[in-house]
Amino acid sequence: MSASTFPPSRLSFAARAVSVVCLAWAGLSLTVHSGPAVATVAPGTAQVAWLPAAADADIEKAFAQGKAEGKPVLVYWGAKWCPPCNQLKATLFNRQDFIERSKSFVAVSIDGDLPGAQKLGSRFKVRGYPTMILFNTDGAEITRLPGEADAPAVMNVLQMGLAGGRPVKTVLAEAKAGKPVSPNEWRMLAFYSWDTDEAQLVPEAERAPLLAQLASSCPATEAETATRLLLKALAGQAEGDPKAKPVITVDAALRERVKKLLADPAATRSQMDVVVNFAPSLAEALAPKPGADRQAMVAALDAALVRLQGDASLSRADRISALIGRVELARLGQPKDTLKPKLPEALVKQVRDESARADKEVTEGYERQAVITSVAYVLGQSGLWKDSDALLQASLPKSHSPYYLMSQLAGNAKKQGRTAEALSWSEQAFNKSEGPATRLQWGASYVAALVELAPQDEAQIEKTVAQLIREADGQQGAFYERSARSMQKVGDKLAAWNAKGQHKAVVERLRAQLSPVCAKLPAGDSQRASCDNVLKKA
Repeated sequence: MSASTFPPSRLSFAARAVSVVCLAWAGLSLTVHSGPAVATVAPGTAQVAWLPAAADADIEKAFAQGKAEGKPVLVYWGAKWCPPCNQLKATLFNRQDFIERSKSFVAVSIDGDLPGAQKLGSRFKVRGYPTMILFNTDGAEITRLPGEADAPAVMNVLQMGLAGGRPVKTVLAEAKAGKPVSPNEWRMLAFYSWDTDEAQLVPEAERAPLLAQLASSCPATEAETATRLLLKALAGQAEGDPKAKPVITVDAALRERVKKLLADPAATRSQMDVVVNFAPSLAEALAPKPGADRQAMVAALDAALVRLQGDASLSRADRISALIGRVELARLGQPKDTLKPKLPEALVKQVRDESARADKEVTEGYERQAVITSVAYVLGQSGLWKDSDALLQASLPKSHSPYYLMSQLAGNAKKQGRTAEALSWSEQAFNKSEGPATRLQWGASYVAALVELAPQDEAQIEKTVAQLIREADGQQGAFYERSARSMQKVGDKLAAWNAKGQHKAVVERLRAQLSPVCAKLPAGDSQRASCDNVLKKA
């Protein structure tokens, strides 16, 4: 996730609540029904007994507890500023049914800014916030929970995993080999968090073909599961290498099949997260070229999103994500960097109205961090840049992580060519950022902004990079996972900045400052190699 910009139709995906979930605990015939909101707990009442972890010893203790008590272990990896993490806190972790089920597992929370958190990220192969992994009592990974699905669906997958679920690698291998796989295991594959897989099961480039293979292999009795796998494969096909051979042959019959699903409110609701998060990709996959087929597919998707946008059983974040999907559909065929897209007036009015409503009604801190950032994004995507800026600036004093909003303000200004303002907001965001890993990430974003927008400002670039090196020197895990990527981003930007050797003296001074930092790291530690590589290209 970038510190400065994001597609909230993906990022506001976290744990959606407010539907009643009918869980047949014994038989695991788990179905989700729209309806009244599931009760949440008030602050200060019963909560999940999270075990904070910042080192391997904490994890070993949690696994030892799970083994002794015969309980699986659920690891949650997140950050204070992260909008979807805040949405999880607002709509899943505070649900009474989730809190009750948490007694069946050992709940471990890893804050990405704790001293040893990035090393743990390397251990579990997690990068994106949030990531949730369920392990069995032997420490094998059962599944990665789908933060992009709504809360009832997450509860569904969690319960299937708690009921003796086999490791996902075993299930996938048997499904690919044509061996018997239970209906619940097929559902777990369909709801697996492929976006946070980090190549644990399959390289990203091979994901769409794998999902297509699973969709075709899924038993006819599991039509809903097969449809989910197919839709995800189609979205992946559209977002992959445009030169790659399509893994799914799209014809009129397939388009009609998807349009029939989109016209069915119950079917659309069951595939809500896929439809909301991948609407433009689905339109492009099913109708690659502009024309009548594309127009018909966009119309069908938009109609489904309109229903989801008005579905009171969905969280506000999901409803806004549906609105974002509609705006992105309306932008298809226009240049992606269009500042003032041509959109239906009624749609623009809905964006304005939803923005005002959200600003007025969303007061809970976690939910606001998730919702307001998404609303500000869709305002910009609709060409309402002044409205987006005004909302973000008015929300700064209400946010527990205002630096995230400052990064969005920097992104808005940059897109509109307001260079000085973009640099100012980016600098403020870095200065206000909190937490060791977060500061490296925001600092790297500021360096990138300086190199791109003010390459002549050698003094400020050197000063900022030197500060990041000093901060990295004082951290335990500055060259693990996200932090390592932040520092490497700095190195890559400096390499581009100094491509012709015009800033060689600055780079040499920075290299001299970094070298002793790297020398302190053990030769056999992966951090040492990461540190040594930071300025190698520069």
